[in-house]
Amino acid sequence: MGQAELQPCRYTPEEYFALEERSEVRHEYFNGEVFAMAGASVIHNLIKGNFIASLRPAVKQRGCRYVDENVRLAVMEKSFYTYPDVIVSCDPADRRDSYTWRYPVLIVEVLSPFTADYDRTTKFENYQKMPSLRHYLLVSQAAWTVEWYRRDEAGQWIYTLLIGPDATLEIPDMGLVLPLRELYEDTDVAPLLVLPGAAKDTSPAQRSSGLR
Repeated sequence: MGQAELQPCRYTPEEYFALEERSEVRHEYFNGEVFAMAGASVIHNLIKGNFIASLRPAVKQRGCRYVDENVRLAVMEKSFYTYPDVIVSCDPADRRDSYTWRYPVLIVEVLSPFTADYDRTTKFENYQKMPSLRHYLLVSQAAWTVEWYRRDEAGQWIYTLLIGPDATLEIPDMGLVLPLRELYEDTDVAPLLVLPGAAKDTSPAQRSSGLR
């Protein structure tokens, strides 16, 4: 006889919340399964700190709030809960909940080799279903690179790629102007990622395209 296939342990949302209350490790929840989150690198934390330092005054002027990766996001009630690296919310309802936010206007994920595909696919696919979300940022740890997805008035997602030391992230409706030089300050991350055998491109790039 073949060996029986092990089935993953499944949790109800209530069991998941109880687990989070007594656990020192945060877990994401997806359709009954829980996934422990690994500790972040020093570079990850430095990038996140630089972003928050730039974001703080713009957020306060608009009566919004931001939190870091220790606050849970209810992407889909009862089925999908995550801990983004940075969340900005301008909805009064999120001020009344001490543990979970539900109405993000901006989400930031600092990429790692282990989470990049997940952040670009499963997470973003489900984040798009949140009506309040207007901006999704993917920030590289390997080079000075930011991928910016923004939802326009027609509900279409527009993609902008910012690369290199002369690029600046500008989000007018958030009042955010962040040069990549400041985002990566004191992180020891090289401005440009040069692949073996490739010609070195020293010019920054910024491209936009529409996504359905």
